[in-house]
Amino acid sequence: MSGVAVAMADTVVLAKRSLLRIPRAPDLVLAFTVQPIMFVLLFVYVFGGAIQTPGYDYVDFLMPGIIVQTVGFGGFVTAMGLAEDLKRGLIDRFRSLPMSRSALLTGRTLADVVTNTFSVLVMVVVGLLVGFRFTTGVAEVAAGLGLVLAFGYAFSWVFAFVGLTSSSPESAQSLGFIAIFPLTFVSSAFVPVDSMPSWLQGVAEVNPITITVDAVRGLFIGTPYGTDAWLSLLWSLGLALVFARLSVARYRRSVTR
Repeated sequence: MSGVAVAMADTVVLAKRSLLRIPRAPDLVLAFTVQPIMFVLLFVYVFGGAIQTPGYDYVDFLMPGIIVQTVGFGGFVTAMGLAEDLKRGLIDRFRSLPMSRSALLTGRTLADVVTNTFSVLVMVVVGLLVGFRFTTGVAEVAAGLGLVLAFGYAFSWVFAFVGLTSSSPESAQSLGFIAIFPLTFVSSAFVPVDSMPSWLQGVAEVNPITITVDAVRGLFIGTPYGTDAWLSLLWSLGLALVFARLSVARYRRSVTR
């Protein structure tokens, strides 16, 4: 087999390993399902009446933001898993095997694509149950889902770097929350940007989560989104490339300690 074929085969094996541990860890299943559902119910039925979204029902405004947030949070599994493997010395064992060096990281992030797809499907079903409706065509909806998964994959690499730089799974989780929570809430995911203080609006408008949410919202319910779809793809590509390089460099240092 060629080097590329070996790397791809090893990636699939390690992605399968990551997925197989999910049924044995019920807390991970809760993170993929119950937590996002709680966010939907909380914002729709508790905060939704106080948030004004002229021209749109709040549930239609909210669901694209919740979906993007959900795939962003999906990378926590990679961060905690890599931190745990480092702590237990499992990465050193992998290093002794005749396998591709890149497979551990690419396998983890590939597994995130699978879990993110499942999470998105759950969120779409929940959204439909609470009143969300797509108002665009099949092609636009498919493009929106593609943007969501691409953005989630980029954040998987961000969290891979977090996991490799953390001393424990607990610290990886804490660092991840510190990184993603401000980005999520200082965005258009839950409220219109123009409802924020003027000094904060500039930050929110360049936030990659805002750009992605606005693009997905436009593709799902027809709101204006201009060039946000292309900008979202550029953000996803840029984040994936930068943090993949950082993660690989960190991984090489971690296995030579």
